[in-house]
Amino acid sequence: MAREFEVRREQDLPATPEQVWHAVATGTGNLGWLYPMEVEPHVGGKVTRADGTVVVWEPPHHFAVRVALDDGFSNTLTYRIEPLDGGTSHLRMGIHWVHTGVVDDTWDTKADAAEKHVDFYQHALAEYLRHFAGRPVVYVKAGRGERTDDPADFAALRRRLGLADDTTVGDRLSLDLPGVDGGSEEVVVDWLSPDFVGLRGPDALYRFFNGSTWNWPIWLGHHLFAEDTDEQQATKAWSAWLTCA
Repeated sequence: MAREFEVRREQDLPATPEQVWHAVATGTGNLGWLYPMEVEPHVGGKVTRADGTVVVWEPPHHFAVRVALDDGFSNTLTYRIEPLDGGTSHLRMGIHWVHTGVVDDTWDTKADAAEKHVDFYQHALAEYLRHFAGRPVVYVKAGRGERTDDPADFAALRRRLGLADDTTVGDRLSLDLPGVDGGSEEVVVDWLSPDFVGLRGPDALYRFFNGSTWNWPIWLGHHLFAEDTDEQQATKAWSAWLTCA
């Protein structure tokens, strides 16, 4: 018997439908707020993330990708974009999972992770469109190899970032940038929860992910918009920083 799970979200976005479309349905757009995911622009086109396939391609209003795995699992990611007054847009987004095989004891963990990641990424989409849309971007990812179920590990990382126990969204702090001699910049806390930390700098969205909630590794995925960013150097620096956290 199939088991299904669905996440649905709606939000108003500070961008035109064409700008939202570029952000969600192109490889260069995805780098600015999500993760590397190249998209062939037609129905039947390949999507590099998890070997997906484009199942709806109606720019700039309706885009959907489906991923199917051999174990009976599939998911469909759908975006519907509607114009609003003033050059803004309304986005309806959803993920629909179906599993027709044997559902193991990790199902609820995966469902919880999916719902929380959707909220975090949808917020990042709005941040990208509001502050960085159209700018060249480098995506930097680093992770610890070990899994963890100890929340103290992420608490230690938060302290290294300079987050106090009473820090809230909207607070400003000075972030030391690894690999940059004497480098620091003022950032704004744009997301703060037990599972994620989001910091927005003048040329970056810094994203930190707490794997301990789901017994996954702690990792980071940053979107760097400064034109002189060296991807290899930034990746090396942030990897070393995370390993020492």
